[in-house]
Amino acid sequence: MRKGFASAAVLLGAAALVVSAVPAGAAPAAAPPGPGEVVPGQRTATPALVEGVREAAKSTGSAADAARGHLAAKESRYHIGDPGRDLRPVGTVAAGGHETVRLQQKHRGVDVLGGQYVVRMERKGGQRTVTGTSGKYFTGLTTGVEPEVDAALAVERAVDAATDQLLADRLPREDAQPLTGTDRGLVVIPRGAGLLTRHVTVRGTHPVTGVPVLHEVYVDARAGYPVLQYSGIKTFRTPGDGTAARAPESGRTRPGAGRAAAEEPGVQGSGVKYDGKTVELPLAYEESRKAYVMRDHTRMADSTKNTLSTWDARGKDVSDVAGTWPYDILEVGSPTPAFGPDATEAGAVDAHWSAGKVYDYYRERHGRDSLDGRGMAVNSLVGVTQLGQPYVNAFWDGAKMVYGGGDAEYRTLSAGLDVVGHEMTHGVVENSAGLVYAGQSGALNEAVADYFGNAVETDTYGIPMDRPDSGLLGETLCRNKPARECATRDLNDGRTTSKSFLGVSFSVDNGGVHLNSTIFSGALWDLREDLGKTLADRIVYKALTEYLTPLDGFTEGRAAVLAAARSLNATDAQLRTAERAFSAHGIVPGWELAMGVDSDQLLGRVNTDGSASGAGGGWWAAAKSNDDGTEPYSVWAGRADGTGAQKLMSPNDGRYHVHPATDGRTVVWLAVNRRSMDILARPLAGGPVKKLWSGRRGASYLRVEGDVVVFETRPRPAGESVRYVRLSNPTAVKVNDEPGLRTAFPSLAGGRIAYGTIRRDGLTRTYGVETLDLKTGKHTTMGQLGTPARVGQTAITGEHVFWLVPTDDESGLTALRRAGLDGTGVTDLSPGEGPDALRASGLVATDEAVTVAASTPDTVYRNETLPKLWQFPADGSRRDRVSCNRGEQARPAMPGGRQVVWVDGTAGYTDLVTRTRPAGRCD
Repeated sequence: MRKGFASAAVLLGAAALVVSAVPAGAAPAAAPPGPGEVVPGQRTATPALVEGVREAAKSTGSAADAARGHLAAKESRYHIGDPGRDLRPVGTVAAGGHETVRLQQKHRGVDVLGGQYVVRMERKGGQRTVTGTSGKYFTGLTTGVEPEVDAALAVERAVDAATDQLLADRLPREDAQPLTGTDRGLVVIPRGAGLLTRHVTVRGTHPVTGVPVLHEVYVDARAGYPVLQYSGIKTFRTPGDGTAARAPESGRTRPGAGRAAAEEPGVQGSGVKYDGKTVELPLAYEESRKAYVMRDHTRMADSTKNTLSTWDARGKDVSDVAGTWPYDILEVGSPTPAFGPDATEAGAVDAHWSAGKVYDYYRERHGRDSLDGRGMAVNSLVGVTQLGQPYVNAFWDGAKMVYGGGDAEYRTLSAGLDVVGHEMTHGVVENSAGLVYAGQSGALNEAVADYFGNAVETDTYGIPMDRPDSGLLGETLCRNKPARECATRDLNDGRTTSKSFLGVSFSVDNGGVHLNSTIFSGALWDLREDLGKTLADRIVYKALTEYLTPLDGFTEGRAAVLAAARSLNATDAQLRTAERAFSAHGIVPGWELAMGVDSDQLLGRVNTDGSASGAGGGWWAAAKSNDDGTEPYSVWAGRADGTGAQKLMSPNDGRYHVHPATDGRTVVWLAVNRRSMDILARPLAGGPVKKLWSGRRGASYLRVEGDVVVFETRPRPAGESVRYVRLSNPTAVKVNDEPGLRTAFPSLAGGRIAYGTIRRDGLTRTYGVETLDLKTGKHTTMGQLGTPARVGQTAITGEHVFWLVPTDDESGLTALRRAGLDGTGVTDLSPGEGPDALRASGLVATDEAVTVAASTPDTVYRNETLPKLWQFPADGSRRDRVSCNRGEQARPAMPGGRQVVWVDGTAGYTDLVTRTRPAGRCD
């Protein structure tokens, strides 16, 4: 399938991009260590947390040198051989006699992803004392750091992987521009002995929806296979396909630099917020424009002299502003200091006033000067659109806040003080713990942003914490709906991990960063209700800035909050209250083990989410890595009834073996290395591996039946071509060599190949489905209903052809269409619009049933709107859910009858599972 190469299994071992499992023998995170006690790390000899120590450190020189000197002097505790060489200082925060030093782990000179260690010290009377440490330093790394893949190949593979994930079984728009990639250098992923990768940042515009894209992709530096991919977006609302990208890390220019001196700063103005209240606005008068502009010089007048500014980005597409600065925009202006209704409706008044309130909260409550703690400029852009339509979202892109202009249903998101607080807190997180925005660490990132965003709102408006609606986020954004119906999330919803955690791949909500965030933010909000806002806010802020590190998940988050509470001298009763808040939300050691499923496991912890599964003739085939993901992927096969021994089909040769298919006699798959991508085949009964095809850009949708193997190639971007080879004669043949014809989404059964077609006549594109009878060479065109706007995946059986018909790019709704083998009797088994329509992607079929991987439309992500498997009898008389498992269900294949095998993410890691009959309605 075109899901790409992203892996959302246990990507970094137990360290928790997806789950943070507690291995046997690890100390429970809930147990408060006594003085000088140590909480062991996971799969490392370096402790995860040291508390209660008071040990002298070097008093002269920098705090970073003192911290590294302490770690070197206590090598028997920390097991860090040469901190001066292997730990690079990334930041020191000094406040109130305390110093917090963050150190980045390096392995043989190469940064380790998520390897960060924190040393906390007191400094009084010129003397330093270490009071504690925490973080992740991976002691088991032994990998070499000489790459065999050059930057150019890594970029090409990363761009292809990101494109595949974004397409998700769809065709790109005709005007889609290719994504671009930038090599960021070598990074070691801390799996086992370490995996050397090239880090590539992929940017551009989504090939289907047109929204901005930023993906962080890590490519194995020896085999050239993308082993990790996630989006860098940080939005308030859950994006369907990615909506915003972080700004580049270099080349930033502070907006406002070089302004003409003819301005009058410190002017007090006013404006009306969306709620009808008139508020004061700090402004400046700009003589060149003869206008008062939303530029606040007052708040950082005593530090960096930077400003808080609000900019008019109406008329700009979101792709024009994400990660870049559109220099033809101006700060929102008015001929008088009293801003009128236009500034209100644009969201400018709310954005400017709210940014000041959030700045004040961090400055007054926590002593933090702006988002980076060093007085950076705060810039808000309001009014952006998306492809000429309203953009109903908001995001932080690493340098600024961006707010859409809203639509008939929603106000601009800057109208919510909690939203502004949320987005600005992403900037605080990025400049402190740096929580990776994927999986559990990403959900923790969202949880902290929700907590502080809501804290600013409740305090500013004087909302009592015991009011049931105090935990609502985004509740003021709807123009007509009441608050509870409008809210995007509720921190008082009582969700617990055992009932609410949703295991998904990184292609869905970045691994559940919004889906699962209220599990943790709900615990934090309970803490605020029970301990009071002053103490709770101090605890959470201290945990964020002094304890948490980039790959921490919920278990580590709990430990960090409790440790921060102890460091602030919380009483025993207050500590018990904090523990109860987390326990009430199910965040206890080993909580991930409590997930229940209604399916039968065929292959556990496959760790290869990006690879398709295959099935046929009563057998399954799937790619698998070892438990910590350190080995390149291998292809395994087994009987679909679970009997007999599993068979290793691929050689252990350092290549990545993925996307297998089988007909119960032969297994075919794609093998990836730095030189080529090869289609290989091997009989299930045993025998040598045979190479059938080789190409630079790879192949997808592999299918095998008897002597025939069919697949799709992409010799160039947007140049799909379906081909087939024979096991007895591996010469690739196009299914249709008509000039200018693009073919895609092949399927194979009964000696026939079905495939989608795209014909071009000038500016007109015509989409259809054809079959090729391999015995006679005859092509048959399937009839259609209306004029299809797109074509999707196909499936063929001995009696029918099935295919997906996307309604449009925006909604994602997809009809499931069926025709006879002669192209007649066309009907829809599932409609492309209306209340019963699905957003379908994967499609497989047998003579008895057809199965699709699909989600149901909704305005928010929840369990019911995640990709699930739906099955229809061949006559379309009903539809059932294949499984009621929570979490993502993907990559379906059918070994025969109504049985389905699929890759299931319910437990937070991926298993290959099966059911022999549908589960029903799952009400």
